[in-house]
Amino acid sequence: MSASSVSSKAIRDQWRLREGVTYLNHGSFGPSPEPVLAERERWTRELESQPMDFFVRRIENELEAAADKLGKFVGCEGRDLILVPNATVAMNIVLRNTVLEAGDEVLLTNHEYGAVRRMWQSHCDETGGRIVVASLPRTLGDDAEIVESLFERVSDRTKLIVVSHVTSPTAVILPVEAICRRARERGIQVCVDGPHAPAMVPLSLRKIDCDFYTASCHKWLSAPFGTGFLYVRRKHQQGFKPLIASWGGRLVGGGQASWKDEFHWWGTHDPSAFLAVPAAIEFLEEYGVDRFRTETHQLARYARQRIQDVTGLPANLYGNDDMFGSMITLPLPEVERDASFWKPDPLQIALREQDKIEVPVVHWGGRRFVRVSCHLYNDRPEIDRLAVALGEHLQDHRLGTAP
Repeated sequence: MSASSVSSKAIRDQWRLREGVTYLNHGSFGPSPEPVLAERERWTRELESQPMDFFVRRIENELEAAADKLGKFVGCEGRDLILVPNATVAMNIVLRNTVLEAGDEVLLTNHEYGAVRRMWQSHCDETGGRIVVASLPRTLGDDAEIVESLFERVSDRTKLIVVSHVTSPTAVILPVEAICRRARERGIQVCVDGPHAPAMVPLSLRKIDCDFYTASCHKWLSAPFGTGFLYVRRKHQQGFKPLIASWGGRLVGGGQASWKDEFHWWGTHDPSAFLAVPAAIEFLEEYGVDRFRTETHQLARYARQRIQDVTGLPANLYGNDDMFGSMITLPLPEVERDASFWKPDPLQIALREQDKIEVPVVHWGGRRFVRVSCHLYNDRPEIDRLAVALGEHLQDHRLGTAP
């Protein structure tokens, strides 16, 4: 039975989600559908049946085939990207290959992922570099205004711009192609942080034309956990260094055939997750990539309306509906709390423990939000369940008060 012809319920049944749990956080940890899990398990059996054949004679070519398939999906050639466990690893590789001198600046926006800002801050502390943060407009809808607000913070010492394609805390789609075009005019390198982009938004790395692009495949693409990629523009590939140094060559054919050989061998590991990435692409393409984007975006719009009805607060992060995709971040009434990242908001805990709803409550820019992710296994009744639970909990003075 093809994915394009089955009902919505049959599609939802492709996921092994725990019964009774409303899972609205695909954006953090996106589980894989059955065909992808089966493909991963098939590759693990291949490995276990003859490890010498798999590791010594097959793995390099199989990984290249997976990279080629992924490259076609994201709009580049497979030879220009490497498979890595996640976007965090990819960003750390870019960091290792970015030489900063005292006074050099790394420019980020105020919407960047906290771990990304932390790693670049650490790199600047070690090298004498400096983090510069550009505050984007409060409501995002005009691409030119976004680009201008970023480049207002560019200086003669700006070495690198790090910018999200789809922001993590606020779920905003940023105009990365325009940002890269403007940066090239100034001779500034750009690293696009794109863990939420593959599958959620149309992606062509050729068109974006950035220097580096980091991404995870285990989010919206629903590839196995522990899969991502790093794209490197060809002018930077020679001498590009991995995080883990090893043999740096090929067992098949011998020697070093390309810059990617430095990244193939980083100790013995099970690569079956990477080899199942093509199955995730095929599953989504069979369903219809445009259909997936349309349906999940419509569900995100429905979430906006239902939650606005409960809170009375407009979704003013977005100037128009093109600024978000399958994920939306919606404001909640404020409440005093310990703002530590390591202590979940009491509302998030209540939703999980009392209602069995998994959805993140995030604090950004001095305000509190709920970030709702919508994938193929989600539906309107689940959004309704969230809206009802929020309405009940927001009456509790400890969790916030609805206006």
